[in-house]
Amino acid sequence: MTTTQPGSSSLVQPDYWWYRARTDLLEAALGPYLGEPKTTLDVGSADGPSVAWMRGNHRQVTLDLHPRGLTPGEGVCGSAMALPFADEVFDVVAAFDVVEHCESETRAMAELTRVLRPGGRMLLSVPAYQWAWSDHDVRAGHYRRYTKPRLVNLVNGAGLTVERSTYAFSAVFPFFAAERAVRRLRQRVGRDPESGLAQVSPRVDRMLMWLSQLDQRLLRGRDLPFGSSVFVAALKSGPVKRG
Repeated sequence: MTTTQPGSSSLVQPDYWWYRARTDLLEAALGPYLGEPKTTLDVGSADGPSVAWMRGNHRQVTLDLHPRGLTPGEGVCGSAMALPFADEVFDVVAAFDVVEHCESETRAMAELTRVLRPGGRMLLSVPAYQWAWSDHDVRAGHYRRYTKPRLVNLVNGAGLTVERSTYAFSAVFPFFAAERAVRRLRQRVGRDPESGLAQVSPRVDRMLMWLSQLDQRLLRGRDLPFGSSVFVAALKSGPVKRG
C-alpha cells in the first residue's frame, strides 16, 4: 500500500523481487495442499502475481477490498471481515498477507473458515515477528505481525487442523533484519522514513532471488525455523461436500 493510493504495492510494482520470490515460495510450501479443487477463493487478489500457481480448470473466485486489486469485470469487491458468500462453498480458501490487515483477526479467520467446505483447505501467509514492526507496516495498514506459534494458535482456534506451518524467506533474513534496523535508526534521528518498497539494483535483485531459490528447494522437503513470513496449510474437518 501507499499513502496516496489504497491497495497492495504489487499493483504498482508487480515485478518487485519479493513478489516474484513469494510466488515460488508459496507454490513450494503450499502447492501440495491445493489438491484438485472444484472451487477456490483468493482473498486479497491485489497480490494476484503471487497466486498464478493456484489457477487451473477449477472455478476461481477473487476478492479484494479495493477495486484496483481486481481485473475489471472480474472478481468481487468485499472485505475479509464480512465475506459476501454463503457458508461452505469453497474447496480451498487462500489469504496471502491478508489477516494482518484485519483489525479483528478472529473475525477474519471465522469468516474464512465459514465459507470453506468441510474437508477443504485453507492456505495462509502473514508477515513475521512483531519486533520487525516499522513505518512500512503502518503505511501498509497492518495491525500486527506474527510468530509461527501465534498463527497456528489462531488457525486452531478457528476449528481448523494445521497440516503444515513454516517460516519462509529464511535465506534473505539477514538483509531483512538489517533493513528494519536501518528504518528504526532513521526514525530515531528524525529522518523521513523511506516511502514505498525498498529499491534494489539489478545485481541485488538477482542475489535476493538466488537466495530465495535456496528456500524454495528446502521448502519442498522441510519446514524452515525462521524467516520474515509465516505460511500455513490447514484442514477443515469433516467429509468434503460437493455442490
